[in-house]
Amino acid sequence: MAKSKSKHIDLEIKDASLIFDRVWSDLEQEFGRAKLCFPGEIIWLGGAPGAGKGTNTPFILEARGITAAAIVISDLLDSPRAQQIKDAGGLVGDEEVTYLLLHKLLDPIYERGVIVDGFPRTQVQVECLRLFYDKMTELREEFRNHDFPRPLFRTVLLFVDEEVSVERQLHRGREAQEHNRKTTELGVGQLAEIRATDLDPEAARKRYQVFKETTFEALRSLRAIFHFRFIDASQPLAKVQQEIEEEFSYQSSLELSHKTFDRVRTITPASRLVLYARQELVKRLEIYNEDHPELFQRVIDKVNAKFMPIVTRYAITGMTLVNSEDVLFDNPLALAMLIDIFSERGYQALVDVNHIEVPHRIDPHTHEITCRQKRVYRFQIRFAASAIRHGTD
Repeated sequence: MAKSKSKHIDLEIKDASLIFDRVWSDLEQEFGRAKLCFPGEIIWLGGAPGAGKGTNTPFILEARGITAAAIVISDLLDSPRAQQIKDAGGLVGDEEVTYLLLHKLLDPIYERGVIVDGFPRTQVQVECLRLFYDKMTELREEFRNHDFPRPLFRTVLLFVDEEVSVERQLHRGREAQEHNRKTTELGVGQLAEIRATDLDPEAARKRYQVFKETTFEALRSLRAIFHFRFIDASQPLAKVQQEIEEEFSYQSSLELSHKTFDRVRTITPASRLVLYARQELVKRLEIYNEDHPELFQRVIDKVNAKFMPIVTRYAITGMTLVNSEDVLFDNPLALAMLIDIFSERGYQALVDVNHIEVPHRIDPHTHEITCRQKRVYRFQIRFAASAIRHGTD
């Protein structure tokens, strides 16, 4: 059984290569190889029926700063070319869908980025997507001086289980029916499109099962090529959108070449750093108190005597500058303690050490001035400013 499945996959990959080669050849003939400049960022949006692709598209557009409307594959299937194929009794298969999509992506309006809703849906389309990525990489190397972007593919896949999917499809159908009823009565507005599956529970269930048996497996195989995680779209919308943003951050390695990313990845991401920052702060404060109690108390006393009166006086501004020449801060550990003490109390403390030349002695014979170096510690303390209450007229 496993051998038969492997053979089937090999045939699909072979078919995909033949399909993609024909599509690419047609595009080169129509546009010319040097004109095949695709969008700098392509977001592949997929998911189960009722998972909320249409609901989340505006959010993704805004989050990524994309101005062009999303390319919806089901809309492409209503294009004149697709309609011509259907009128001739043919099926709009993988080859036609791939051609229609790549042709559409060459429109200059998508230069800065685009969302593609509903691709890939089959194993062949997954392989075509991989070949497309390879071709974009190849073009970038070939036309390096012609502003060909390095392919940046992001993937957002929303998943819900069968019961949630069916309920959401039927809910969408009820809302569309109510909208159309009001539109017809008032004679104002446009009628909403209603799918047959949005009205029939069995049809909605069958649509989900088709997705699970074909598209879902294809999308799972896509993870072997590009890095992404399925997002549980049955959660509240705000949580789903939070995870979409996190997913973009997770896929940030795709924005850089492998060589570049391998170098910068040695630096801990800020999101991971702040995750345990509070725990690390508490640990340091406990060590100060246990291992250096006298120095720790001296720093606390200095904060109370020198800093807090000034901070209190300027509380309304949210920022205070304090200069100090105290030799206490010549000890780096004392400086670290001060910063951590303020952090624990909800402030942000920054320090800048300035070395100032101060005249110390004048030679009476040569009049040469000898200077000594003085250290001035300039502290900047930031905090939430006090709200100013305005009177009413």
